[in-house]
Amino acid sequence: MPLSQKKSKDSNKRLVILYFLGLLLAISTALPAYIQSNHLKEYVSLSLVSIFYVIANASTVGAIVLFPKLIKKLTNYRLTKFVLSAYAISLLGLAFSTHAITALLSLILFTAASNLLWINMDVLVESFSSDATTGKTRTIYWTFINVGWILSPTLTTYLIGVGSYTYSYVAALLLVIPFFLIFLYQAKSLKDKINYKEESLQKTLKNIWSKKHSRGIFFVAFLLQLFYSTAVIYVPIHLIQNLGMGWAMIGPIFSVMLIPFIIFEIPAGIIADKYIGEKEIMSFGFIILAIALFLFYYIKLPNLWIWMTVLSFSRIGAALVESMRETYFFKTVGVKDISYINVFRITTPLAYIVGPIISLVVLSIWPLNYIFLIMSVVMLSGLAFSLSLKDTR
Repeated sequence: MPLSQKKSKDSNKRLVILYFLGLLLAISTALPAYIQSNHLKEYVSLSLVSIFYVIANASTVGAIVLFPKLIKKLTNYRLTKFVLSAYAISLLGLAFSTHAITALLSLILFTAASNLLWINMDVLVESFSSDATTGKTRTIYWTFINVGWILSPTLTTYLIGVGSYTYSYVAALLLVIPFFLIFLYQAKSLKDKINYKEESLQKTLKNIWSKKHSRGIFFVAFLLQLFYSTAVIYVPIHLIQNLGMGWAMIGPIFSVMLIPFIIFEIPAGIIADKYIGEKEIMSFGFIILAIALFLFYYIKLPNLWIWMTVLSFSRIGAALVESMRETYFFKTVGVKDISYINVFRITTPLAYIVGPIISLVVLSIWPLNYIFLIMSVVMLSGLAFSLSLKDTR
């Protein structure tokens, strides 16, 4: 077997392992995702829930800024083990917190650790990827992640039904064990074999801003995360508080709504690799997101089928934008560019800061559903950024 073919085969084996680790981590991080806002409402008001998220994600931005130095100093492999331990501690805190301060500190640690773990995973996946198949590799990886997100709402509903929010956090914690064991077993192949290029945050941001395509894809990533922050924090509260729907109804809805991520992302990645490019698919996704958010605002009926349909429709748009975001970005950077990967992932906590701040302003004037109307208009701005990109094909 030629050396290049053997190397490709070995890389594919490593990617399969990383896909499975991504699935485990996705289930673990998704189990608390949709219940956190309602869990926090047991301690504080809705406005303070938004402030909690702002504090937690501001702390996460600070952690991500420091992350390139830590990866270069400790290596990605060693740092992953440390962050995984912090993540496990945060789940313990969320599971057994009995006070608002304890819940806030645990939320800060959980938010930071979960975001940093996904950066660790990005570095690992990119180290075994090639530019020619980036679209396929990243969309398969994200499909595994999205399977985890699909399984989690139904599992969460069951756990809340037989116990309480604590059960979901404990289940998330138990999934850390197989992840950690597999990670240790694969140490030889997953340990760092490259020298990372580290730039200052100021220089990285300057380089991103100076290039139209770099600036565009970072705003695309930010807007998608802004949609997610709105959907994850405020949709469950809206359905429960305003429409009177319970978790027995919401759990199945949330599981079904995530199916488009499995159906659409891999085909979109292959099409982007071989045919029309990324920006057209991405733009269509933003149009769908804008329409869906308007429907979130407009629909007042607590009907299972209506909400299952409209939420699934929104995820078709999110799946198209997400798959093209990943494909485009990782075709333009390599695994050595850790500073760029870090800034790219800062868009997640940044959106979870901006989203709740916007929501705080909206809630001071209008009812909760107006948040979706404002975000619908914001999503339309994504067209300006997606259409500004130059296809990589």
